[in-house]
Amino acid sequence: MTDFAAMLLPDRGEPAHLLTPLTVEALDAWLAGQGEAARTAVDAARFSAKPGELVILHGGDEPWRALVGVGSTGLAEPWALAAAAAKLPGGAYRLDGGAPGLAAHGWLMAQHRFDRYRSELAANVAPRILLTADAAVIVPAVRMAEAAALVRDLVDTPANDMGPAELADAVREVALRHHAELNIIVGEALATGFPAVHAVGRAAVRAPRVIDLHWGDPAHPRLTLVGKGVVFDSGGLNIKHGAGMALMKMDMGGAAHALALAQLVMAANLPVRLRLIIPAVENAISGDAFRPGDVIATRAGLTVEIGNTDAEGRLILADALTLAQEDAPDLLLDFATLTGAARVALGPDLPALFTHDDRLAAGLLDAGTATYDPMWRLPLWVGYRDMLKSTIADVNNAGEGGFAGAITAALFLDRFISVNCAWAHLDLYAWAPVAKPGRAKGGTDMTLRACWLYLQKHYERS
Repeated sequence: MTDFAAMLLPDRGEPAHLLTPLTVEALDAWLAGQGEAARTAVDAARFSAKPGELVILHGGDEPWRALVGVGSTGLAEPWALAAAAAKLPGGAYRLDGGAPGLAAHGWLMAQHRFDRYRSELAANVAPRILLTADAAVIVPAVRMAEAAALVRDLVDTPANDMGPAELADAVREVALRHHAELNIIVGEALATGFPAVHAVGRAAVRAPRVIDLHWGDPAHPRLTLVGKGVVFDSGGLNIKHGAGMALMKMDMGGAAHALALAQLVMAANLPVRLRLIIPAVENAISGDAFRPGDVIATRAGLTVEIGNTDAEGRLILADALTLAQEDAPDLLLDFATLTGAARVALGPDLPALFTHDDRLAAGLLDAGTATYDPMWRLPLWVGYRDMLKSTIADVNNAGEGGFAGAITAALFLDRFISVNCAWAHLDLYAWAPVAKPGRAKGGTDMTLRACWLYLQKHYERS
């Protein structure tokens, strides 16, 4: 586990290299106050203060210092220092003229590594330590980095080592650390109370589970988080092609996000009664697999005709969301790598937000803007409900015609939501297809910073 706490420390005046962040607009004024050697070094490096640019300045008998380009947003942007943290040698650094702000996150995440399967580890580079005069930023930044790393590590772990049992173990580890209660229902015990979870997971050798965590004072407002935990999705009998199956270890990314957010809530002792529910399954193929055309039951009592076995995530979420509402939560958030249609509409970086609650939507969107962790609201357009009609059951799990796939998936979930429930559904990718500063290619967190800021503000007001 990456020791983020060793990378962000209070500044007590110890020796450190000076790190000067410069916006594009501020570069000329800074250069005007420097000597010829500094101006020559900047010119030779073609340093223009664009994001990610770095130049080291040697000062004779003085320790060398570094200039970091931060574009126009400065340290308000989380990834402003990420490229520098990746490029600089190990040692201590002191920011010139201020606290790191949101940029502390990128400084920490740039040093995160998932090397569980590397037989030859990268050279052991000493940590890059950022000293800050604002000690108040340290604990929140470290906690957020630990939560983001948890998402990345869980999603990057291949399915042979991340089955339903291992996902439950990850929840158990967090539960033990924070003295939470944990109940796990396994295998055939799901057949009556969670028939949709059982139907999706029964074909796999590794038994499905419903993971149910409780924490906090029962007198506090009830916050419930639900995460889709499909540890691998073959598509079932509607089997995916090879390219479509290649990344399906990340289909439990919603569960990873819900767990990471729960960890943040518990670590900060937020005044809520927290519940975390993760239905964990593998969508496999065997003689016992559920079939296209089958009709299955759900915990809510609604019957579902199976139009496509590759639309399995919404089935397990239906049972989980029904359970989630049985103790009338004040707020219900679900996270799921639910549809490729959301990626077609919004691309890999922008999760889709669905909710009937305009105030909740506005709060989440504002938090996304404030944390540079965006999402985009799509409509729960009731005119598309007929796409999910079934001639023999209450609802079909796959929309007809191939249109509006993210919306019809969210409308399917909406069938299981009470009209009085404050609920938001986040359809996210949990995967970075290309590397960027502070974000390696692979599993990645999305909406985590935004949702955490929203919860902090929401429950401060409560």
